[in-house]
Amino acid sequence: MKNILFITAFIITSISVWSQEKVDDRDLLELKARMEGTFTSELQAKSDSDYYNIHLHMSAIWERSEDGYWLYVEQAIASALNKPYRQRIYHLYRQDDITLVSKVYEMNAPMRFAGAYANPELLTGLTKDSLIDRQGCAIYLRKDKSGNFSGSTPGKECLSSLRGAAYATSEVVIHEDKLVSWDRGWDKDDKQVWGAEKGGYQFIKKNE
Repeated sequence: MKNILFITAFIITSISVWSQEKVDDRDLLELKARMEGTFTSELQAKSDSDYYNIHLHMSAIWERSEDGYWLYVEQAIASALNKPYRQRIYHLYRQDDITLVSKVYEMNAPMRFAGAYANPELLTGLTKDSLIDRQGCAIYLRKDKSGNFSGSTPGKECLSSLRGAAYATSEVVIHEDKLVSWDRGWDKDDKQVWGAEKGGYQFIKKNE
């Protein structure tokens, strides 16, 4: 498993080195536009029973902010849409001329915000200073020559105790019409303890 981790890290590092296209505020806006919306992994789940049909919603909040873009994020299994298993706030901003960042935050008592992607009024009262910083879990993204954005969390910095994990990793590729996300948890011996094993979830963007 350690060899797999090394190879994965090498591939991600190579992508970062080979695909250092310049980015500016227009690319940040493009990233936000690609991430915003409703996605499902229904097609993947139908073709491979190892994957669940998951609905992913991302909607813009605090749109007058001048420090980048903010998204409310909600994920739920299709059979339990009213019981999301993950709710986050993402802060998108440009770190430098080759790196865009999606910083991750949690919320206190997140279930009170369930469905906020369709009912933004549920987020009334939520403030930036009430967010919980998921330190080490930010995604650092680079733009490749085809215009897609790819990146990952850094090393073993995203700590996690879920199902016996010591840390988690996330790898993401954001296309115009789909998002590929591979989240995994690893124990202290670098053994995978949760997450998809064969590859990332393929979320197709729905036309709304």
